[in-house]
Amino acid sequence: MSNNVFPFVINDFKPFFQTDYGFAYCCDSINFLKSIPDDSIDLIMTSPPFALLKKKKYGNEDSQNYVDWFITNFANEFKRILKPTGSLVIDIGGSWNKGYPTRSLYHFELLIKLCSDVVGFHLAQEFYWYNPAKIPSPIQWVNIERVRVKDSVNTVWWLSKTERPKADNRKVLTPYKASMKKLLKEGYNDGPRPSGHKVGKKWGKDNGGAIPPNLLNYDNLSEVLQDNLLEIPNTEATSRYLQACKSLNIKPHPARFPANLPTFFINFLTDPGDVILDPFGGSCVTGEVAEKLHRFWITSELNEEYVYSSKFRFYDYSTDQKEVTTSD
Repeated sequence: MSNNVFPFVINDFKPFFQTDYGFAYCCDSINFLKSIPDDSIDLIMTSPPFALLKKKKYGNEDSQNYVDWFITNFANEFKRILKPTGSLVIDIGGSWNKGYPTRSLYHFELLIKLCSDVVGFHLAQEFYWYNPAKIPSPIQWVNIERVRVKDSVNTVWWLSKTERPKADNRKVLTPYKASMKKLLKEGYNDGPRPSGHKVGKKWGKDNGGAIPPNLLNYDNLSEVLQDNLLEIPNTEATSRYLQACKSLNIKPHPARFPANLPTFFINFLTDPGDVILDPFGGSCVTGEVAEKLHRFWITSELNEEYVYSSKFRFYDYSTDQKEVTTSD
């Protein structure tokens, strides 16, 4: 470890590995959460197993039991460990009703339950992650009967413990479009619009970039957020993690989310030195992003193979030596 001092200690569990900023645990997150102190986490950034019709190797609940499973085991613990200014961000995909080309409402039911008096979270904002590279599914309805279009969007719920979570959209500004640059240069007419909105003189101020909407849209993996539809192709192919899995003959985690997804929310909702938790750690994408952005992080993951392979996001698999380089 470096001279970075983690803000608190977890005594009941031994980490599988650690880095300059974080700890990865191989354990059941249901029990692990109970060991985390109250009001200690700035951001829970996670993608829990979805309620899919087919069981996956990484484990997933069916849609009929999903909401009760999540609320009973995780919801109140998430709220307990978050700081008053903290946020819970959940990437969660939809599902289909078994045997029919109609959609399950389980992820909307989960949102309503989380924001009810039973738990008491607040919906700060909803986002949408569009993956243009997603395989057409379900095959029966999309490819065979041709009665539905490709399902390529996940909802991302941004929830908060209180009505005023920490957030700063100035940290996720996007480049101005050519039309806005022209307006800033040539000026525009202020005053009321037919919609009822009033454009003030301050609208002509150059703030260094545009405030993004909640449609998250990346033109490619190196671009910044464009709007609140997150268009992020999930096409990782040459990362150090995948290279290590291939060399060691390990199957990579089959449901990794792309690094740009946690990157946006970590920048938007936290500061360097804050603590980020992913209780469904998978291949530790959240941890890798947090490390590069100088945030402390914790992940818990039940599958030992996934935790072992995730180590090579930070370590050279050929020498087992730490190879993390964090950004400035």
